[in-house]
Amino acid sequence: MTSLYVYPDYWLSGYTDTEISEYYVYPIYWTVGYAEGDPDSSSRDYEPYGPNAQSLTEVLIDLKNTVAGRSYSAITGFKCVALETITQGQAVYIRNTDGKAGLAIANDTFDKANVAGFARTSKITGEVLDVIVTGVISTTGLDPGDLYYLSTSAGSISTTPPSIAGQYLVRVGEAANSTQLTVNVEPPIQLK
Repeated sequence: MTSLYVYPDYWLSGYTDTEISEYYVYPIYWTVGYAEGDPDSSSRDYEPYGPNAQSLTEVLIDLKNTVAGRSYSAITGFKCVALETITQGQAVYIRNTDGKAGLAIANDTFDKANVAGFARTSKITGEVLDVIVTGVISTTGLDPGDLYYLSTSAGSISTTPPSIAGQYLVRVGEAANSTQLTVNVEPPIQLK
């Protein structure tokens, strides 16, 4: 299996998680894709690439040839510090005051209902957490095809949307099958 990594301009190369742990929300957005099979040098026919428009075309041709005929999935997210213990798969929000991640909940403040994504792994207070913003997360007990909403239990999701005035309605995704949620977070709407 080959991993393909795409980083934008904000990538902080050469720094460890510890060295940049003082940042609130890390300016590291990532997309990780997994392609089945091992692309060999024949899929990179145009290397080395020059700094011109022709080279951009050559890069795209090589990319197309590299992923052609392989299954591919992608997730996108960012890193931040956990402000409390967070379990893999739980919905998280980003606290405005310091940019740390906490458990999202539908019956508290707008900030806590504003889901930033889902925890990629379990972390305790102060550890660096990967938050998945788009893609597929692994979990259990889902009903395939059902829509999922932020729950009134911290970090949890449910097929039953909140319905009491003052609570927030936040659709977070759809179950692809019984163990995978396709993440598609929408902004919170306060019920009146």
